[in-house]
Amino acid sequence: MKIKQLSLFLENKPGSMSVPCRVLSKAGINLITLTLADTQQFGILRIIVQDCDKAQAVLQKAGCVAKVTEVLAVEVPDRPGGLVEILDAVEKTGINVEYMYAFTLKKEDKGVLVFRFDDPDKAIKTLKAKKINIIDEVELFKRLKG
Repeated sequence: MKIKQLSLFLENKPGSMSVPCRVLSKAGINLITLTLADTQQFGILRIIVQDCDKAQAVLQKAGCVAKVTEVLAVEVPDRPGGLVEILDAVEKTGINVEYMYAFTLKKEDKGVLVFRFDDPDKAIKTLKAKKINIIDEVELFKRLKG
């Protein structure tokens, strides 16, 4: 159920983001989704790719700091309150959302959000109990191919 995500630490200066993008492009690795958060001195680029281990290896060989973290891809109803249902389910059990970002995949009036929870195993159990669909890597990549 968990999906591997790469987190890269980048200097907050022009051109920093293009380095890992070029490295992955040259290695034939497609970016599935990404998010970039910044502070005054550095940024964190979080990406999901199909071959996380290969991507981490080529990035590290190029001098990038790339850490693997586990996230959950969760289907959310594409309507007002859809996200609130997911947040209510996890917050009532004390699970914290460390961060989240949207995914461009949409199917059957549902969107997909990527969540980083402080306790992903507890989040999986909680979301399953509420009949909220968590998408694994196989299903995610299958949907991308349409």
